[in-house]
Amino acid sequence: MRDLRRVHMCETVRCENCVMGNKNRNMKEPKRICVIGNFSGRNAGDAAILQGLLKDVTAVYGPLRFDVPTINTDFVARQYGEFDVNPVGLMPWNLSIKILGLPIVRSILRSDLILVTDAILFDRKLFNPLFNYLSTMALVLPLAKARGIPVVLYNVSLGPAKTKAGRVCLRRVLDSAELIILRDEESFGEIPENRADAMNIHMGADCALRIDPAADKQIDAIVSKEDLSPNGNSFLTFNVNQYIDVFVRARQHRLGLPEFVALMSEAVNKIMSRLDANIVFVVTQVMDTDITEMVIAGIDDQDRVRMISTRDYAFFELAGVFSRAQIHVGMRTHSLILATSVVTPVVGLISTPKNRGYMRSIRQDDRMVEFDMLTSEYLANLVVDTWEHRQDIRRELGPIIEAEKAKAFNATSLLEPFLGA
Repeated sequence: MRDLRRVHMCETVRCENCVMGNKNRNMKEPKRICVIGNFSGRNAGDAAILQGLLKDVTAVYGPLRFDVPTINTDFVARQYGEFDVNPVGLMPWNLSIKILGLPIVRSILRSDLILVTDAILFDRKLFNPLFNYLSTMALVLPLAKARGIPVVLYNVSLGPAKTKAGRVCLRRVLDSAELIILRDEESFGEIPENRADAMNIHMGADCALRIDPAADKQIDAIVSKEDLSPNGNSFLTFNVNQYIDVFVRARQHRLGLPEFVALMSEAVNKIMSRLDANIVFVVTQVMDTDITEMVIAGIDDQDRVRMISTRDYAFFELAGVFSRAQIHVGMRTHSLILATSVVTPVVGLISTPKNRGYMRSIRQDDRMVEFDMLTSEYLANLVVDTWEHRQDIRRELGPIIEAEKAKAFNATSLLEPFLGA
């Protein structure tokens, strides 16, 4: 560790500066961890991941100092002020094009440990640093390994990496890691079979499961302000994603935006005709606002529809709203994770392998909707069936989620070789 003590020359034995210097010699500087993910504040799921990670790792090994590369330093400083967090700016005036630039290199090289989390290791738009992290990670993580700085892939999803260049980049990342902790079984498919035995691989779970939802009084205030439950009516929550079927193209033709919007609006109309409940659309990523509003515009009974967004509410507040929902229908992975963290039954639309991996990890395979099966009637039938069996599902889901939360927390024990005394 670096020695920050200042040498003080004095002839007086009891000099105050010398006494303080002797005390400092017996104190250790907190270890410095660089946490790499997509922490812009625009995505409730990513924000929840960072909260869960900081809480758990600090509880076991604190005090620690965290460098968090981000394009929104104000958000990180404000949201995680209870921890010793140093937001590292990734803007052009910081000499960075989002993740690619001098700040990430400096953060990595001054760290005692690097934790890569979330689901940033995929190859879509591989060489566009405004969108993709994998190509940059393939450059900087081998540099950390060469300097002897341990790299841990911490409760991550891997891939999808479908291109040759993407697979090369992912292999460089995997080869740089001393420890790999996966949050879903699907990620095993991204690890080369001839290298799997040589890698230190463990199963964990998503850090976002570890967050605490808002207090009941705060949730009551949100429900009242947004009129989510007029006259005490029950509601179910929906979440849609602008990527649609970008990552899963099982059907012979891409599902276009107008077709998808019409399908979802029609499905909601069918659900509302069969259930005496309101619909609350929950936007967990700001970029999904437009597509959400398009779906809502096609719904017949507008009086029974509401929308809330992470633009206005933090991840723990959205989790609180999910706790009041009877069921949740989600496309964003972390809408599913936040909902199930409070044991709300879910229907998962498999717009990405991450969704499939999570639904399987919580044993909800029967409540998945693959895109090659997606029709308004199929979705409506599954949602209605889930609604009718929601109490049984909730009872079954409770211990499963507790086990997943324990797996997410127990991943901290694997960091002992790097953070232990």
